Amino acid sequence: MESNGTDRDDAAAQLAALQADRAALAERVLQPWWYDVTLGLLLFGFLASYAFDSLWVTFPALVVFFAGLGALVAAYKRITGVWVSTDNRTMVVWVVMVLVVLVPAFVLAEGFGHRWVMVVAGAVLGIAVAVMGRRWGRAYVDHLRGGAL
Repeated sequence: MESNGTDRDDAAAQLAALQADRAALAERVLQPWWYDVTLGLLLFGFLASYAFDSLWVTFPALVVFFAGLGALVAAYKRITGVWVSTDNRTMVVWVVMVLVVLVPAFVLAEGFGHRWVMVVAGAVLGIAVAVMGRRWGRAYVDHLRGGAL
């Protein structure tokens, strides 16, 4: 009988420790504001580079984009100590948004010579990724604080 009380106390202590760990994780996983702004600017710069219709502009923009993504990932891991992947629902919303913006933009740019539309597409998606990243980060923090897995 006495071991049941001890087991229960141990389980309660372990649960309290897990909840404290989740609360501590929630305090540090939200990316800093500049992370979302930088991600949006990187995406904008890469997509807007298509307006120049030159591989000499787009290829370096692609290199800067991927280098910037690598730097952001490294910074996030260094700051928080973890890497958090987005959930499937958010990823589906993002993919749909990208397709809705980029397909017409590419048709206008490539098919009709309106290359300037890539600047607009870059701005729309750059702002969208910054806003979605911030909202997703806050939702994840709320999820961690709520305790539900």
